Amino acid sequence: MTDKVLKVGVMSFEDYKRRTTAIAKGEYRPGKDEPKIWFESVQSMARVLSNENQELLKTIIRQKPNSLKELEEVTGRKAGTLSRRLKEMARYGIVELVRQSRGTKPIVRATDFRVEFGIHTSF
Repeated sequence: MTDKVLKVGVMSFEDYKRRTTAIAKGEYRPGKDEPKIWFESVQSMARVLSNENQELLKTIIRQKPNSLKELEEVTGRKAGTLSRRLKEMARYGIVELVRQSRGTKPIVRATDFRVEFGIHTSF
């Protein structure tokens, strides 16, 4: 697996709405190097990229489980908790959940993260 850097940004909901509106109106065009994934706060980003979730990602990379059931056995975590955490990370493109005949296989898609935020809007 090659390392994939996921560039994430932190922007308030109000600023994100203004940015999205400016893009829709053609008043602002995002640069190709800008984050594609945005969190509303540093706290929400920290929840998704917590140490516990990073350890879960490392376990998936090392163990290569073929299903959530296998991941549950390897980690000792409950299926419901694993499923919720992985679905949230999937929404951000960090993992992919691939449905197979034997269950859902978690695949890590992002291994490194670059965070961008500031107090001034750039659009």
